[in-house]
Amino acid sequence: MAPSIEGRLNGAMTTTTPGNTARPHLTERQRTIVSLIAAGCSNDEVGACLGISPRTAKAHSDTLRQKLGVARRRHIPAAYRLLTGEDPYAPSLAELRIRRS
Repeated sequence: MAPSIEGRLNGAMTTTTPGNTARPHLTERQRTIVSLIAAGCSNDEVGACLGISPRTAKAHSDTLRQKLGVARRRHIPAAYRLLTGEDPYAPSLAELRIRRS
C-alpha cells in the first residue's frame, strides 16, 4: 500500500480526544467478514458462508467501511491490519476457500 494511502487510513481510523485515542470496536462477526473479504469472497459468497443474505453481507461490509474509514470494500483488510496489527489474510485461507466451494 502506498505511503500516502497508509497515512490517510491511519488518520481516518483514529479519533483523538484529550489523553485518549478511540478506535472502533469490531465484533467477532465483523472480524469473520474481514477475513472472508481478505480471502476474496464476494457478498454472495460471504452470505453463503455465514448463512445470511447477500444484502446483509453488503450491510456488514458498509458498516466496516465506515468504522475503518475507507471508501472501497477492497481496502477493508488493509485498514483492519493497520488498526489492529492482526493479519486478516493469515487465518487459514485454505479453510475459507474450502468453505467457499
